[in-house]
Amino acid sequence: MQVMRILRKELQDYFVSPIAYIVISIFLLVTGWFFFSTFFIFGQASLRNFFSLLPIVFSFIVPAVTMRLFAEEIKVGSYEIILTMPVTFRDIILGKFFAGVTLIAAMLVPTLAYPVSISFIGTVDWGPVAGGYMGALFLGAAFAAVGIWASSVTRNQIVAFIVGTVICFALALIDKMLIFFPRGIVNFIAFFGADYHFQNIAKGVVDSRDVLYFLSVMFIGLYATYMTLHSRN
Repeated sequence: MQVMRILRKELQDYFVSPIAYIVISIFLLVTGWFFFSTFFIFGQASLRNFFSLLPIVFSFIVPAVTMRLFAEEIKVGSYEIILTMPVTFRDIILGKFFAGVTLIAAMLVPTLAYPVSISFIGTVDWGPVAGGYMGALFLGAAFAAVGIWASSVTRNQIVAFIVGTVICFALALIDKMLIFFPRGIVNFIAFFGADYHFQNIAKGVVDSRDVLYFLSVMFIGLYATYMTLHSRN
C-alpha cells in the first residue's frame, strides 16, 4: 500500500514538472532519427538500428529519469520528512523504482508505431519485436536501479546523473571492449555486458541467464541504495 502511494506521488511529480516531457521528447527524437534515417535514407524497413542502439541511448536517458528521485529530496530536506512517516526504506526505494520503470515504459509505448508502420509495407516478425521490447523493459529497470543508487549517494542531481551515466555506459559497452582483456577471462567479462544480454533477448529467445543478469543488476542497485540510506540515516 505504501509503495503504491509513493509510486503515485513520484509519477505526479514527474508529470507536473517538465522533466518527464523533456526526457520523453529527447528519447523519441533520438530513436526516431535512427529509425527513420534507416527507413528513408537506406530504404530498410527494420528495427535493427533501434534495438542495437537502445542500450547506449538508455545509458543517458535512464539516469536523467532517476537523478532527482533521492538527490532532490535530500537537497531540499523533504527526505527527512518522509522518514517521519509510517514507511520503511524498502517502501521508499520500491515506490521510486517502480515510478522510474513506469516512466521508462511510457517512453517505449510511442515507439510501437515503428513496427506497426513497418507492418504496413512489409512483413514483421513479431517474435523478435516482442523480445526486443521485453528486453528493453529489463534493461530500463536494471539501469533505473543503478540510477536510483547514484541519486541516493549525493544531493546534487547533476552528480547523480553523471555517476549513473558512467556506470550504465560501462555496462552497455563492456562487451565491446573484450579485446583489451586476456583471452582466458573474455567470456567471464562478456557476461557483465548489459548489451550482450539485451541483444540475446531482442532476438526473440528468452534465456534464463539473461533474465537472471538483469534481475541481479536490479537487486544489487536497489540493495546498495538500501544500504546507502541506512548509513545516511
